[in-house]
Amino acid sequence: MLITIMFTVFIEVLRFGPHEILSIWNSLHIDLIKIQCSFFVVIFISTIYCMSKPRRVYLVDVACFKQPKSCRLSSAAFIEHSKINMSLDPKTLNFLLRVLERSGLGEETYLPEALHYMPPKITLKTTRDEAEMVIFSAMDSLFEKTGIDPKHIDVLVVNCSSCVLTPTLTDMAINKYKMRGDIKSFNLSGMGCSASVIALDLVRHLFQAHANCNAVIVSAEILTPNYYGGKVKAMLVPYCLFRMGSTAILLSNRKSFRHRAKYSLLHIVRTHKGADDRAYGCAFQEEDIEGKLGVMLSKELMTIAGEALKSNMTTLGPLVLPASEQLLFGINFIGRKIFNLRWKPYIPDFKLAFEHFCIHAGGRAVIDELQNGLQLSTENVEASRMTLHRFGNISSSSLWYELSYIESKGRMKKGDRVWQIGFGSGFKCNSAVWRCNRTIKTPIDGPWLDCIHRYPVDVPQEVKLG
Repeated sequence: MLITIMFTVFIEVLRFGPHEILSIWNSLHIDLIKIQCSFFVVIFISTIYCMSKPRRVYLVDVACFKQPKSCRLSSAAFIEHSKINMSLDPKTLNFLLRVLERSGLGEETYLPEALHYMPPKITLKTTRDEAEMVIFSAMDSLFEKTGIDPKHIDVLVVNCSSCVLTPTLTDMAINKYKMRGDIKSFNLSGMGCSASVIALDLVRHLFQAHANCNAVIVSAEILTPNYYGGKVKAMLVPYCLFRMGSTAILLSNRKSFRHRAKYSLLHIVRTHKGADDRAYGCAFQEEDIEGKLGVMLSKELMTIAGEALKSNMTTLGPLVLPASEQLLFGINFIGRKIFNLRWKPYIPDFKLAFEHFCIHAGGRAVIDELQNGLQLSTENVEASRMTLHRFGNISSSSLWYELSYIESKGRMKKGDRVWQIGFGSGFKCNSAVWRCNRTIKTPIDGPWLDCIHRYPVDVPQEVKLG
C-alpha cells in the first residue's frame, strides 16, 4: 500500500511544472525546527526497531560422525551376542527376534567397540573412549569442512541424554581443541531424543544477547554405560533400536556468514506434555494377538505424543502455513465448535509450507504415525526411513543424518524450507524450521558417501531373521 501511494504521488508531482511545485512548497509554511524534529523521530524509531530486531541465526555447516567399519554389527551377530551375554530363555529370545524383524533397521548399523566383546566391557575408560571417538571425530570433520579455528568458537553446547561424566563432555572438547578460557559452555543431559532442537533454542537465545558469535552444537548419545543385560521386555526394545552416532553443527549470527551459510533459522517451537516414566520412548508393551507376538508403542505414549505434536502444530501453523490453509482450518473449526457440524477435523497440508521433512527416526511406529497424521508422501518420509534403516535410532543426531541424506541426494535447492521434528522423553515435541540459502551441491564426504547410491531401499513391514 505504501509503495502504491508513493508511486501515485510521484506521478502526480511529475505532472506539475517547476513553478507550481515551488508554489506548493511555499504554501506549506514548513518550519525548519519541525523538519528537524520529524527527522529525529524517524531516526529514533528506526534505531529502536533495528536494535530490537532478532539477530539471524545461520547454520554454516553440519558434520555427521562416520562410524568405523569395525563397529558394524549385523542382526545375526547382535542376536547371537545377546543370547550368550544375557543368557536369554527361548521366549525372551523370540521376543528380541521379533522386535528386530519389525524394527526397520538394516544390516549395517553400529554399536561401540565395548559392546562387541563377550561379555561387554562396561568401564569408565571404555565409556570415555566412545565419547572421545564420536565427539572428536564429528568436531574434527566440522573444523576441517568450515576452516574455522576452534579459538574463534564463542559458545559450545554438547547434548548427551543418558551419560554424565566428570569432567563433562564439554570440558573434554575444550581441552582437546585448546578453546578460549572465556568460552560459554553448556552440557545438556536428560533431554531425550529431541535434545538437539533444545540446544538450538539455547544458542538462539544466546545469540540475541551477544553479537558476532560462533557456536558449535554437538549431539551424541553414549551407549556403553547404558548397556542393558536384563530380561525385562520393555527395556529390551530400546536395547534393540539404539545405535551409535553423533553430529557437530556450526552456527553463527555474524553477517559475514550470511552468504556462506547453508541455512537460516526461521522458527523454533517447543512443546512439553507432562507424563510419568511410562511415557518414555522405551515404554513399549507386548500383546499376544491370535498367537502372534506384536510389539507396539504403548497407548499412553502415543496419546501423549499425539497431544504434544498437535500442540506443536497449532503454534507452528500460523507461522508457516499459507493463508488459504489457515482459512480452511478456521472455517472447519468454527463449523465444528460453533455450529456443531459433524465435520472431521481439518488437517492442514504442511506440504504447502515445507519442501523437506526430517522426522526423528526413533522407530518405525513413530515415522508411520507422523506420515499418516500429517498426510505425507513416501518421498516426504524417505530421509527418516532410510536413516533408521542405515543407522538405527541414533537419538538426537538423527535429524542431521536425515538432512545429510537430502543433501546427498541433491534435492536441497535455494529457498527450500525444512521442518525438523524431534521427539523426546518427558514428553517433548520440538520443531525447527530452516530455509536453504543456496542450492547445496552433492557433498563429497559424510556418512552417506559410500552407500547413497543404494538408497532408497524397500523396507518391508517384517524381515524374517530366523
